[in-house]
Amino acid sequence: MAKPFTPKVVTANALIEGDVVYLAADDSWTRELSQAELLEDEAVADERLLFASAQTETVVGVYLADAVAGDEGPEPTHFREDFRRTGPSNYFHGKQSEGSAKSAAPEQETQTHV
Repeated sequence: MAKPFTPKVVTANALIEGDVVYLAADDSWTRELSQAELLEDEAVADERLLFASAQTETVVGVYLADAVAGDEGPEPTHFREDFRRTGPSNYFHGKQSEGSAKSAAPEQETQTHV
């Protein structure tokens, strides 16, 4: 028996910058998940995936990611997608320093050696 369809967003990486991007309802690419088109119909999701996959001069690695409707737009349902939308975790920069991250980077402890 096939799994029931769950809502999705189309996501990829921008070809030049490498940033995570999401397909919006107006066919543009956005770096904000909250502005992505939430796809609740499997046939529409397949069509949007084909449309996005054809944009080989703009994006790479196009796929459908599970999402749910949130107060401010789509929200990820898997930790991988939550991690992707906040960017690299090794430094507090980029999306993280611009306030898109949900939590601040942990403070580093300084140790004094005697």
